[in-house]
Amino acid sequence: MTEETRCGYVAVVGAPNAGKSTLVNTMVGSKVSIVTPKAQTTRFRVLGLVLAGPVQMVLVDTPGIFAPKRRLDRAMVAAAWNGAADADEVCLLVDAARGWDQESRAIAARLKAAGRQPVLVLNKVDLVRKDTLLAMAGEGDFAAVFMVSALAGDGVPGLLAHLAGLLPPGPWLFPEDQVSDLPQRLLAAEITREKAFMRLHQELPYALAVETESWTENDDGSVRIDQVLYVLRDSQKGMVVGKGGQLIKAIGAAARVELEQLLDRRVHLFLHVKVKEDWIEKRGFYSGVGLDWDA
Repeated sequence: MTEETRCGYVAVVGAPNAGKSTLVNTMVGSKVSIVTPKAQTTRFRVLGLVLAGPVQMVLVDTPGIFAPKRRLDRAMVAAAWNGAADADEVCLLVDAARGWDQESRAIAARLKAAGRQPVLVLNKVDLVRKDTLLAMAGEGDFAAVFMVSALAGDGVPGLLAHLAGLLPPGPWLFPEDQVSDLPQRLLAAEITREKAFMRLHQELPYALAVETESWTENDDGSVRIDQVLYVLRDSQKGMVVGKGGQLIKAIGAAARVELEQLLDRRVHLFLHVKVKEDWIEKRGFYSGVGLDWDA
């Protein structure tokens, strides 16, 4: 007799740069969300799919929750809260090296007010003394507490097993060989944005959007990908291109290497930088990545 299948959504929420995308990638065992050391890298909800025996777990990687100022900020934070509201279970991820900061406390309070009792996941525990971790674990009312290093994978199998045991009976919602709901064109744009984030400084990464303009399958099995990097001002275009085009070449080279690994084939990547002064206010950008323009 086969085991009854179970399936459910688990939202991973937390303050910016707590390690949510790293944790989701580690649990999935494949890169489904981009990761950089900069806060607010994740802009929209990404689903990562995990199989644990008869259980299909749909992980919801959400943007970091903070006090929003711009329209994009508001849309990102709204996407995070919507992901938590719609999920069967919620994991509150806290950077243990930062401790219980104001943002993490505010998130925990709002979850409690909404009647949610999340699983507390203390991340980066390899950087923190044990007595400090125990004190952090004792704060608040949580369904369970796990201590992990998302980057190293320590503690993650136990967290996965616990979450799998919480999910309700039901059919799987996605094919068993699928690891994400992200279309390839959007994933390719996100990979390039990640490489740009890593090489750009100050506020420039937050003025940048990447769009896959065309995707051409070649007869030899390779793929040609043309992408546009949009910036808000002319002065930013030169900064992204770099002296003699060196910076945009470096971004493209790094993105191509990773895309070839992910797609398992040759990739011909062509990047173009354009000024689009109002991309951050365009409704089409928000709907294209599943964000609410009116948030």
